[in-house]
Amino acid sequence: MRLGNFDWLTSMKVQMFAVGKVPTNCYIVSCEETGEAAIIDPAFDRRSEAEEIFGIIDEACLKLRFIVNTHGHPDHTCGNGIIKEKFSLPILVHEKDAHFLGETGLSIAQSFGFGGSPPADVLLQNGDLVEFGKVTLKVVHTPGHSLGGISLVGGREVFTGDTLFKGSIGRTDFPDSSKVDMKNSLAKLARLSDSFVVYPGHGLTTTIGEEKRSNPFLQ
Repeated sequence: MRLGNFDWLTSMKVQMFAVGKVPTNCYIVSCEETGEAAIIDPAFDRRSEAEEIFGIIDEACLKLRFIVNTHGHPDHTCGNGIIKEKFSLPILVHEKDAHFLGETGLSIAQSFGFGGSPPADVLLQNGDLVEFGKVTLKVVHTPGHSLGGISLVGGREVFTGDTLFKGSIGRTDFPDSSKVDMKNSLAKLARLSDSFVVYPGHGLTTTIGEEKRSNPFLQ
């Protein structure tokens, strides 16, 4: 399950895991100086996957502060409840995807074979900052795959959820998807420096520069 560690900033450490039935990338992002951390898209649907991540958190003595969902689709949120129960953390999601969580989203999750998520505690908007330790991630609203899709931009990295993948993009054929929104969101990401490391919701990591050169959707 564990794919590797990537240290791109002195104060930030990113640990990436492929979990769940899809599979989906789950990230633990931590401040190396303070040990404070956030978990992005806890997508595990098996207790064994959660326990492995708990062990890594305990071994590193991390202090989790937030659960952040890049969007509300159940393959990215199905582990929210396990994490919240263990660590009593707030769940953060963009306001336009909040309906996927809690009671309103339970039937959607179950229809795709996933468990539900507790409701969101904090509703994010474009430009909000998620801060823990000396790490700051800026919320950039990147709809297209869903109405409330976001990307999280750090100093030299961006967590793109299901907006941008290595060589591809997220689906735009769902009821709340939009090809026009996706095009505009990709244009936002393309304005980042070529050196930015892209941590996608599925698949391998890449860079903005590589995607500009080879991804047909960014041409």
